[in-house]
Formats: sequence, C-alpha cells, structure tokens
Amino acid sequence: MARNLVLAGVLALLPAGALAQPDAATFRTPWGDPDLQHVWTSSTLTPLERPDELAGRTALTAEEAAASTQLELRRIDGDQRVGEGRGDRQEDTPDGRTDVGRAYNEFWRERGRMLRQTSLIVDPPDGRIPYRSGGRPAESPYHGGVGEYPAGPETRGLAERCIAWGSAGPPMQPTTYNSNFQLLQTPDHVAIVNEMIHDVRIVPLDGRPHLASGVRQLLGDSRGHWEGETLVVVTANFTDKTRFRGSSPDLHLVERFTRVAADTLLYEYTVEDESAWTRPWTAAWPLSSLRSQLGAEPGSVGAHLFEYACHEGNYGMTNLLAGARALEPSRD
Repeated sequence: MARNLVLAGVLALLPAGALAQPDAATFRTPWGDPDLQHVWTSSTLTPLERPDELAGRTALTAEEAAASTQLELRRIDGDQRVGEGRGDRQEDTPDGRTDVGRAYNEFWRERGRMLRQTSLIVDPPDGRIPYRSGGRPAESPYHGGVGEYPAGPETRGLAERCIAWGSAGPPMQPTTYNSNFQLLQTPDHVAIVNEMIHDVRIVPLDGRPHLASGVRQLLGDSRGHWEGETLVVVTANFTDKTRFRGSSPDLHLVERFTRVAADTLLYEYTVEDESAWTRPWTAAWPLSSLRSQLGAEPGSVGAHLFEYACHEGNYGMTNLLAGARALEPSRD
C-alpha cells in the first residue's frame, strides 16, 4: 500500500499530458513480458535530498519547477563566466589547476530539468537520508585516490582508471553527463547497459539463487523477477569499494522499473544497510526516453548510446604519475 501511494504521488507530478498515451500494458515483448526496451535518461536537476529551504514541501508547482530550472542553469552558467566568482580557463592559476578544473565545461553537460518533486528521495517523508548519528559518507573510492604522491594507478580512484563510475550504479543516479542507459530483454535475462564507463549488468530472470555470500562483486550480484508490470531487480554481494552514500558490503538494494507510458519509465530503488542508516530509504523519479528528451526522431542517431571511450587519447594517468615522480620528496 505504501509503495502504491508513493508511485501515485510521483506520477501525479508529471507534466500534463505525459501519460496521455496507450496504457503501459500495451507494451509487450513477443513472449508476453512488459517491454522496457528503450534508451532512457535519468538526467535531472532535482537533488537526491530535499534542500533545507524546501523542508516540509514534497512538491513544487509547475511554474516553480520551470523557474527553478532556469535559475539553476543561470547559476551554473554564471559560475563559469569571468568575473562571477570562479573565472574561466583564461584566468588560469600558475600551477595550471584552473585550466584542468575547467576542462569539462557546459558543452559536455546534460543536466535535464527540475522535476516538480522536491527530492528524489520519497521515503522517509522528509526527503533526507537517515544517516546514523548524523554521519555523512566517506569519500567514494570511485573518485578519491590514496596518497599525495601515487606510486601507480592502483592507488587512484576507479573513475580515474576508467573502471567504474558510482552514479552508473547500482543504484543509478543522475549526473551531469552520460546519465543514459539502455534496457535489453530476453525471456530469461535483462541487460542494463550504461553509457557512463560502459558497464553492463546482466540480470537473470530464471529464479536462480544469489551467489554465495563470500563471492563479492563491484556491481553486486543481481537477480530479477516480474511483479505485474514492474521489473524488480534485487542486488546483494557488494564489495567494500561500493560505499553508496556510506554503505558497507552489507548493502541490500531493490530496484523497480515500470514503463508507465511510451516515453516514460518510473525508476525506484530502496536501499538497506543497518551499519550506515537507521532505516531503509527509497528514491523514485520518472525517466524520459532519450529520444523524447532530445526531440529526436525514432531510429535517429540522437536516440542511441554513444561509446564512452574513457582511455582513448587520455594522457591523464601517465601525466599524473609522472608529475608525482617529479614532485615527491627525495627518498635518498
């Protein structure tokens, strides 16, 4: 019952006409399962947690959401202009850090829009992560490295090494670019192909049990099943490198994918880890097809994933390690 209320609340905040399409039950695979196959994007400006200034409010008006989208985009644009607080690549610092920091400008971003819901978290009702003792997560190994003068690539974060990116999941999170994924189905499996760092999750649907608890994987061990029109994916057996919002290897994740219209997929996830949070918590928001987000015609290039060639022409790791060798204190 609680989940049904959450789903109804999220769908009620969709733009007018978004669901004025054939019933989701009409989307079927040749073998009769709900057809979720599409390229979807999770891009949105809506934050995971509800901002303090919106405490007690679960929804914005349509006018507020539109105005907030424009305000946030103007703020981001202002941060990248000369004389508005941060400067740009022409105002470089002597050590080159400003130039490196501005290497990814707005040309590369796919920020989406502000949804009417005030946070992606829909439970607890306050829209906040229920951390234990007010704790916040430690730095994710996806990004942070170890040591000021790294001896080798093994001491750097997984994202720097083009191995994995935390927002690609599981669970999946919106980020500022490459927040796109494709769902592919067979009668016995579902494949979730992420554009970011090109990860692929193969999810069996044949009822097989999870791997033994001693077998740990970076993306966990996923098993799926259908509950009516909804694909439910349960993932466990994470490694200690996952640490989603402070989680431990005991993280237990349940994701739900429900196609509610031709170009809308409701994505929900619930995470549980007693060592990190005082209770399970849930995020849910509607994802758009990449085609509709870009205004692309069906079958056009704009409606497809692109290769994420993270290492191609990338001298970052070589230069980072060479710089560390030049700067580290003498070991004589």
